[in-house]
Amino acid sequence: MTDWNNRYLSGDTPWEKGAPAPPLLELLGKTGDDIWGGGTILVPGCGTGHDVRALASKGQGVLGLDLAQQAVEKARSFPAVGNEEYALGDFFDPEWQEGKSFSAIWEHTCYCAIHPTRRPDYAEATAALVEPGGHLIGVFFLTPNKPGEEDQGPPFSSDIEELDARFDPWFYRVDSWVPERAYPGREGQEWLAIYRRK
Repeated sequence: MTDWNNRYLSGDTPWEKGAPAPPLLELLGKTGDDIWGGGTILVPGCGTGHDVRALASKGQGVLGLDLAQQAVEKARSFPAVGNEEYALGDFFDPEWQEGKSFSAIWEHTCYCAIHPTRRPDYAEATAALVEPGGHLIGVFFLTPNKPGEEDQGPPFSSDIEELDARFDPWFYRVDSWVPERAYPGREGQEWLAIYRRK
């Protein structure tokens, strides 16, 4: 498993772009607040919290979760923009999950960062944490590798069929599109999807 805290300590964090994910900003500009529900939004693998703050600026409670202590400390060092909090913890840990419920999860970089063998655990964690009728909303990295490159990851690639099948026991897809906005170099490589908890 990747030592994410050490990656932050050494400054080896190419996923940290210093701003919220462009597809999230596109989504916030297109959709109403109803997809986020009335409760707290969870952002697993939140890093230094740029997406957390973008969501919190809309007036909703947001919890950013990360395995890396350095990431959480950095996220907490930014001025608060709303009702956001950060926690050090393991998204897959049943003890961390116990008693928690969220109206939505925003997925960005967590799914593609974990080894594909852990994806069933990811799906089960989202099912355990999203309340019925809530949403898993995310931007998924479909093709992080150049043609001919081996999918060594992270990030690891995924495809739409795999994603739909992975979440199907608990969620159904209500909308999706290739976002128009992207970090430079990621244009056309990502897919934004909204899944509703059954």
